[in-house]
Amino acid sequence: MSSKPFSVAPVDATFGAVITGLKLADMDEAAFTALYETWLEYGLLVFPGQNLTNQEQIAVARRFGELEITLQPLSNVRDDGSIRISNDDDMVKILKGNMGWHCDSTYMPVQAKGAVFTAHVVPAEGGDTAWADAQAGYEALDVAAKERIANLSAYHSLYHSQKQFGETKAKADSEYFGYGFDNQDPPLRPLVKIHPETKQPALAIGRHAYSIPGLAEDASERLLAELVEFTCQAPRVYQHSWTVGDAVLWDNRRLMHRGCPWDMNEPRVMLHSRIAGDQASEFAAHA
Repeated sequence: MSSKPFSVAPVDATFGAVITGLKLADMDEAAFTALYETWLEYGLLVFPGQNLTNQEQIAVARRFGELEITLQPLSNVRDDGSIRISNDDDMVKILKGNMGWHCDSTYMPVQAKGAVFTAHVVPAEGGDTAWADAQAGYEALDVAAKERIANLSAYHSLYHSQKQFGETKAKADSEYFGYGFDNQDPPLRPLVKIHPETKQPALAIGRHAYSIPGLAEDASERLLAELVEFTCQAPRVYQHSWTVGDAVLWDNRRLMHRGCPWDMNEPRVMLHSRIAGDQASEFAAHA
């Protein structure tokens, strides 16, 4: 019998579990310690029916570390209740970009540690979120593939990953908050990342990654695409269909994720708190 003060039901994937019997907003220290260990073990934790307030979400996220982003709506609904549907809308560009597999903030000098994500308004169909296990993806590579990528790195840039949706950056007339679009040099990150706590290797890939030094551009693009396609296959993927009140917590050092399409004439309101990475393990310089 589990000694944990909550129930853990693994999902049908190489990672992930549904947690019940725990109210996140009221965790004592013993429950939090057990939850943190469970998070490192599974990478993704799903908490049905939490109905966290904004302040509760922030407080829960802060227990896992300092926050890189305190609370940011990822939503096609404006403050006045109108729906964003134009492809020229900067937030629509971000929402559509986020439908590509990625890890958060790899384009920043310090990659994020993880995130808490909550559902407040969900469409009748679609709008799921999917995760992929980059640790299991690396483990499943054959020896030759592991040797090929062992000493390779790639640059990461939000400008690069968003260019197909048109230029999006902080500007005076934009409602988009502009995060990640400042004029910084793109960080160079190894394709194989060692998790600072579990010590397990994982692939550091996704839509923000490009231009592997030492490879021609077409060979670099092809290799990165092949690694993403290989990783994002069963049993290394889990897709969550949201119910209002759900909360999820994921380890950004192990998992990629993406949003799934929905009819953007319907509202979808999600709130995102991003946990800051440790400078010692998540920093990457431009080189």
